[in-house]
Amino acid sequence: MNGLTSSGHPDGPAPAVRHGAVLLVTCLALATVVSAMASLNVALPGIARDTHADQTQLSWIIDAYSLVFAALLLLAATLGDRFGRRKALLGGLATFAGVSLAATFTTDPVVLIALRGVLGVAAAFIMPATLSTITSTFPRAQQARAVSIWAAVAGASAVLGLLASGAALELWSWRSLFWLNVVLAGVALIGTYRFVPESAQPDNRRIDVVGAVLTVLGLGVLVFSVIQAPEHGWGSPRTLVGIAAGLVVLGVFVAWELRHPHPLLDPRLFRRMPFAAGSLSITLQFFAFFGFIFVVMQYLQLVRGDSALVAAVSVLPMSAAMIPSARLSPRLVARRGARGPWTVGLILVATGLFVMARLDADSSYWLLVSGLVPLGAGMGLAMAPATAAITDALPSHLQNVGSAVNDLSRELGGALGIAVLGSVLSAGYRSHLDVGAVPAPVADAARSSLAAAAQVGQSTGNLSLVDQARDAFASGMHLAMVSGGVAALVAAVVVALLLRRTAKSRTVAGHPQADAAGQAARSAR
Repeated sequence: MNGLTSSGHPDGPAPAVRHGAVLLVTCLALATVVSAMASLNVALPGIARDTHADQTQLSWIIDAYSLVFAALLLLAATLGDRFGRRKALLGGLATFAGVSLAATFTTDPVVLIALRGVLGVAAAFIMPATLSTITSTFPRAQQARAVSIWAAVAGASAVLGLLASGAALELWSWRSLFWLNVVLAGVALIGTYRFVPESAQPDNRRIDVVGAVLTVLGLGVLVFSVIQAPEHGWGSPRTLVGIAAGLVVLGVFVAWELRHPHPLLDPRLFRRMPFAAGSLSITLQFFAFFGFIFVVMQYLQLVRGDSALVAAVSVLPMSAAMIPSARLSPRLVARRGARGPWTVGLILVATGLFVMARLDADSSYWLLVSGLVPLGAGMGLAMAPATAAITDALPSHLQNVGSAVNDLSRELGGALGIAVLGSVLSAGYRSHLDVGAVPAPVADAARSSLAAAAQVGQSTGNLSLVDQARDAFASGMHLAMVSGGVAALVAAVVVALLLRRTAKSRTVAGHPQADAAGQAARSAR
């Protein structure tokens, strides 16, 4: 180990590890990066007003973080494992705090997009290092409990981030959310320096840099083309060529990984049907979920007129349904097998989105609740078997790969969901907005986003333009919700087909032969 103990200390007696402090610090670091995925959605109306960002730029402000996070996750995890997880945490948290501080001073949406992308780089180093630090530091007997706490924090941080952001926006502007990032990352940085021991798995294997570059390039071109599609038209040569180019690069990535002796991700793993089903299911679940959050937060504030805090509180019924269904899911899977509960969960997700596709400017809150409940219940029901399918399909020595694929599927699905559903929303909004009777400068501002339309309509006294913009947004939201529901239905069909020959004795949850690593990985999600 090149002069290092398993904890990374010089040979000889190592300082006693304070496991409680290590768990607290790593969970705080995890909460910092997870909450940043969702929290800024609450602030989109304020960002649009202050920076004059259009609808496409708003999509990029949210998606730059998730896209870079997903694209660099495999490479960052590999580097952290090889050169030191404590180093990855310290570097990632310091960068996260510094860039968040810089974001509090910006007024340019393009600069804000770039800074969010750099935050994604930092998060890609932080998130895998948190779980790896726990599993490499804690004794075997304590790992399951520690990992279950880590998983609870990972699941709750997005909702808590929305609530904390809503409360902060009641007192200050959207910049308060980046100040919150500075404080959380700063405290986690100090705690890491003070309590977290170094750990690593050094080896001489060549790092797959080419695979990492191909991943970043392919995903970047693909998502860029999708987000920019409303600007140029979905059928324009620029959009079609961009999407095709992104897919070609990702195809080259697959071919490269098949030939590389130590790939970032071996495509052959997807020949295992449960593994493929789990990866696809999580990708499409979070495609629908994060796309929904992006759309509904703007609807609640800009169409319904709710405050940021009320908007965040309004989606709590989703969490109230998700928690008990997530606890029930393993029991159902153990009794009936994974296929039934898993498929039903995905169908419930689609049902919730189809219900909320009926929302308009005058809809009752109870219509929103009637969609939030099945959406939350379905997410809770489907996530456990999907995650377990990934980890249980792999042997013990590939459990780190399983955890990385689970994280990658979630982040990639979220990035694509925001890109695609945000793009569908933008295209629907612009196509349904009638600005023929207003001056060209006013029309251009109204087309850029609903927030701009509301601002220019109120400043000019043209309240009918505001009403038209809200109706146009509701029409675009209808298309986005239906698209998300269709994605969930596709996932349900594919999962049912891939698992049709899987016997109950080989189901992914409650498997009697699952090893300790598999059990820990299941607890982590």
